Amino acid sequence: MGSTASARNGTWRNWGGTVSARPVREATPASVDELAAVVRRAAEDGLPVKAVGSGHSFTSIAATDGVLIRPDLLTGIRDIDREAGTVTVEAGTPLRRLNVALAREGLSLTNMGDIMEQTVSGATSTGTHGTGRDSASIAAQIKSLELVTGDGTVLTCSEKENPDVFAAARIGLGALGVVTAVTFAVEPVFLLTAREEPMSFDRVCAEFGQLHAENEHFEFYWFPHTGNTNTKRNNRSAGPERPVPRLRGWIEDEFLSNGVFQAVNWVGRAVPASIPAIAQISSKALSARTYTDIPYKVFTSPRRVRFVEMEYAVPREALVETLREVKSLIDRSRLRVSFPVEVRTAPADDITLSTASGRDSAYIAVHMFKGTPYQGYFTAVERVFTAHEGRPHWGKIHTRDADYFSRVYPRFTEFTALRDRLDPERRFRNDYLRRILGT
Repeated sequence: MGSTASARNGTWRNWGGTVSARPVREATPASVDELAAVVRRAAEDGLPVKAVGSGHSFTSIAATDGVLIRPDLLTGIRDIDREAGTVTVEAGTPLRRLNVALAREGLSLTNMGDIMEQTVSGATSTGTHGTGRDSASIAAQIKSLELVTGDGTVLTCSEKENPDVFAAARIGLGALGVVTAVTFAVEPVFLLTAREEPMSFDRVCAEFGQLHAENEHFEFYWFPHTGNTNTKRNNRSAGPERPVPRLRGWIEDEFLSNGVFQAVNWVGRAVPASIPAIAQISSKALSARTYTDIPYKVFTSPRRVRFVEMEYAVPREALVETLREVKSLIDRSRLRVSFPVEVRTAPADDITLSTASGRDSAYIAVHMFKGTPYQGYFTAVERVFTAHEGRPHWGKIHTRDADYFSRVYPRFTEFTALRDRLDPERRFRNDYLRRILGT
């Protein structure tokens, strides 16, 4: 998965090609003080402000026609506190750089998502997550954070300092301020053994509760138009370290999962009728494998084929029913879906607008190859997700609004009241926030 959002002729575009914006001006502050000055100047000029990361959100959450802040110079580790088990990192730091730096120091995050291209602030502010029975999203690992509010004030928050802000700002949607630094809980680097193997759709559904309970991290991919899935179980290991052999890793993770997959999607886009047959072949292309490595090399993988995505969190106990409804919908329709459906889990957390706030959750992510009409597919599955009180990922395509969110998030008004206090002038406004928050 590439890391570049593009800017041409003053137009900013996101990675997925779903959003573009023409800001009045851009700023690349080199310090927190410079960033605060940018916000204050924007206030004087009556302009909205948005910070962007690597552009991996499919929604317009970071788009602005005002001042666009690029955090390219706000990168690197500020401090490592081994006694407290924390690392403080500048908000513009790419997750890849953070993970490599932590490993070099013999440290690791407990859990992470499946790519490393986002910035720290972009990933946490939108609720990026991996999969875990007991360990939650990246934002749930935050111990404190620093942000610049609408009047240029620099605010630090944690469970003890400004706890009401901390409860919300860990997944702040860019609505409460510009995050400038994040302090994560970390632990000594450990080993994970990954077991990947094909499994039938019916078996995964029948045994999902057991597979979830018996593994620290369980996820699977179902290939539409087939009864096949590929499962992945990650569990801590005493070792020894046995990474995927370099040649096999290149063949499976680059050549097959990216190169060949790109080619078959080109074919599927040109001849949609070929997709079910291609899916039967693709779902059997990867064989079972087991390997042991440090966390970021197990949790994450390269994804270079461009796509658009919708993902919803449903109550974990509703996962199997919801997924069977999605499968039935595709099977009886004329839809042709070339991308697998990804399923992950997360335990309940206490973050105000986290998709797992207050409930154990399962995530169902649907994708379409870039350039392929996706609206019919996404509209149909979104009806299934919302029937189960699903909560959409804030950075992925959805059509929900403030009225819907006020029903599925018990603490929704708590967040909007905090926003009224921290940004009464709506310095960080844009159309997306207006839709999802109501003002």
